[in-house]
Amino acid sequence: MLVHFRERIDINLVNRLNQKIVEYVLKNQEPEEKVKKLEDEDSKNEVSNRGKLILDASCAPADISYPTDLELLNQARKYTESIIDILYIFLKVKNSNKPRTYRERARKDYLLVVKKKRVKVSERRQAIKKQLQYIKRNLAHIEQLVNAGASLQKLSKRQYKMLLVVSEVYRQQLWLHENEKRSIEDRIVNLSQPHIRPIVRGKAAKNTEFGAKFSASCFDGYVFLDHISWNNFNESGDLKSQVEAYKNYTGYYPESLHVDKIYRTRENRSWCQERGIRISGSPLGRPPKNVTPSMKKQAREDEGIRNHIEGKFGQGKRRFSLDRVMSKLPNTSLTSIAVCFLVMNLCRILSRGFGGFLCQFLGITSFLPCLISKVNYFVNFDEENLSFFLA
Repeated sequence: MLVHFRERIDINLVNRLNQKIVEYVLKNQEPEEKVKKLEDEDSKNEVSNRGKLILDASCAPADISYPTDLELLNQARKYTESIIDILYIFLKVKNSNKPRTYRERARKDYLLVVKKKRVKVSERRQAIKKQLQYIKRNLAHIEQLVNAGASLQKLSKRQYKMLLVVSEVYRQQLWLHENEKRSIEDRIVNLSQPHIRPIVRGKAAKNTEFGAKFSASCFDGYVFLDHISWNNFNESGDLKSQVEAYKNYTGYYPESLHVDKIYRTRENRSWCQERGIRISGSPLGRPPKNVTPSMKKQAREDEGIRNHIEGKFGQGKRRFSLDRVMSKLPNTSLTSIAVCFLVMNLCRILSRGFGGFLCQFLGITSFLPCLISKVNYFVNFDEENLSFFLA
């Protein structure tokens, strides 16, 4: 029951709630005199660019072991053997012999290579070839059992899904082995979580991470989750949509945009220039010969401002569960990542002394009304009236 209850909390709901809370706090934290002054300036002149927007991308690794081709094939082989056992039990054919799977020999071949400290490339390739042959034989036995009268309906949903995943893993690993390649599109790295993809980040500590890649935006100390995907993507393509989302949220374009080198493409630079947005970093072309002290000072300030979002990623990965997502399903994993961003903003609100605004927004006056609002909120959710609870 709790699993179905948790699945109702999707990532879009958490993101909308995050935006509503921050919007409420930003409107109430400014004094009335400053708000009137800004409104008078906007009424006299056109709305100018305001604020500093910071963009960056990162990865939220999943809780899986480091994948290797040999280990993945060994797990796939064991799953096929268990499926053969289940289908043979329910097969109602007289004088039928159980298919031979050679599981003991297959395990010895696997351990013979895994237990070595140093394995040659030829030995690993030969071990992978043997495991592929065992899986091919087991898949053929499964097909024979089905043709003999065994039904795949005897398998549970998890077992049937695992059979499909094993078939796809066998196809991918066979293609990699025959073509002597090291990468393939939509590569499966975990049998229980086939949605996880390798994300090549090129970092010093971890060159490749396995999880969901996301791009986020940060302004005034608050961070928002803008784009998340299990597949790798180029975060520079999200710049326009993130800036437009900032305008829809605040009512004006940012004064400056602080990003790293991958965002500073010609298209993004010209797009920002048309809207009067200064993008951080050195301009394209050869570096200028005479670098003035003001230019150096501006570059240092831009890098210091961009460190805010790096600090937010560090906070989410060190203090919260953004460094190891424990959820197994793809939708609940995305929700867990979005909740991390929500909690980081709530910590920011409380650290700045705006706990009263937060309690006023949430309608929390005592423990009992808070507990009642938990149930009422998820039973009857009304987007116009966000009476949220704190878990």
